[in-house]
Amino acid sequence: MTTRILTGITTTGTPHLGNYAGAIRPAVRASRDADTDSFYFLADYHALIKCDDPRRIQRSRLEIAATWLASGLDPERVTFYRQSDIPEIPELTWLLTCVAGKGLLNRAHAYKASVDKNIEAGEDPDAGISMGLFSYPVLMAADILMFNAHKIPVGRDQIQHVEMARDIAQRFNYLFGNGKALFALPEALIEESVSTLPGLDGRKMSKSYDNTIALFGTAKQLKDEVARIVTDSKLPGEPKDPDSAHLFELYRAFATPERSAAFRAELIDGLGWGEAKQRLFQLLDEELAAGREHYHALIARPDDLEDILQAGAAKARRIATPFLGELREAVGLRSFRGEGSEAAATKKAAAAKKGGKRARFASFREADGRFRFRFFSAAGEELLLSRPFSDPKAIGALGQRLVELGGAALDLRVGEADVFSLWLDGEVLADSPRQTDSAALERAMQNLRDAIDGLAE
Repeated sequence: MTTRILTGITTTGTPHLGNYAGAIRPAVRASRDADTDSFYFLADYHALIKCDDPRRIQRSRLEIAATWLASGLDPERVTFYRQSDIPEIPELTWLLTCVAGKGLLNRAHAYKASVDKNIEAGEDPDAGISMGLFSYPVLMAADILMFNAHKIPVGRDQIQHVEMARDIAQRFNYLFGNGKALFALPEALIEESVSTLPGLDGRKMSKSYDNTIALFGTAKQLKDEVARIVTDSKLPGEPKDPDSAHLFELYRAFATPERSAAFRAELIDGLGWGEAKQRLFQLLDEELAAGREHYHALIARPDDLEDILQAGAAKARRIATPFLGELREAVGLRSFRGEGSEAAATKKAAAAKKGGKRARFASFREADGRFRFRFFSAAGEELLLSRPFSDPKAIGALGQRLVELGGAALDLRVGEADVFSLWLDGEVLADSPRQTDSAALERAMQNLRDAIDGLAE
């Protein structure tokens, strides 16, 4: 089963070497995985929340698009587009805004931090806070749900936004899914091994510290910036400690294990810092020279870059446009044509359900004294076997809660060996029987949703 992965790219500032090692390079490598369907987008609507300089936003969009392409992102293999080129996204944002609870958005970290800062300064809690900042999580949810992405690579500070997207999706599915999960429930993908490069002064490489190394500047600029790396005062011939030298950390991030080991040994043997910086420059130049040339060619031909992004937008909209049409139908924004025949069909379907068998929960006691339940469809198919409960009353309460939640809002997660699990409040409650293949698994999940909805009727 192909996994759809969606990555948003912030369009403020010019990328530096730390951005490349920590985010761009691993993301480009991941995009080559044959088992993934990768979406990469320039989050330029999001940039408007933080930046009110149109020239800076325009320049940053150009530089960041060129950077990712020059770093090896293949627009033929992935879907690469600008957020602002997909008109379906702001429309979906409004549909989601209408189901997103204000209480949910009140808990967003960025909004809460701004409120806390205002209170500390003795200001009105909402002073200077725009609806763009407050509604940021809904726009991010629309980015994710528009393409039903399964995995969202994010830093730990963004996990909450993916969880909010999941909550909003569940609510929308419950209200408008009519037994169908319109939105897949996304999961945050945390890269624990993402490298954080030190800057020129040893602190984390960051524009706010003014300690960055430009990614695709000129070769002379690269050499000059490497020369500014702070080192200790040990002279050539004196042993150096590689483990405390951020110059060595930078070298190791780009060298093979063999070259790193050799460089480490030379530092211990007394390699001078001047020569060590020359070695680092040569290594970085080898890594970046081809990309640098490609980058400057793209910057010099913005029309070509525009063509690439427009092609990516067209590719994305082949998914977004019909899907938004389905969502519009779901919420009632439908054409009036065929209204009479649709009403007749609805009435006929309701009549057909009268007197039919219903799905049921069957609880039982294990030998160890704990309780479980099996859940059967109206046709008698076993759909779930629960994990153990200590209190049999909890089973009845759980069943009622599932019915109230609705089939479309069930949190069903596919595991190994063609089995899915039912989750609630962050815990696994029950598992499905093993299915024969992925198609049977999808059918079983839909049967479960239909059976839960049938109990509510």
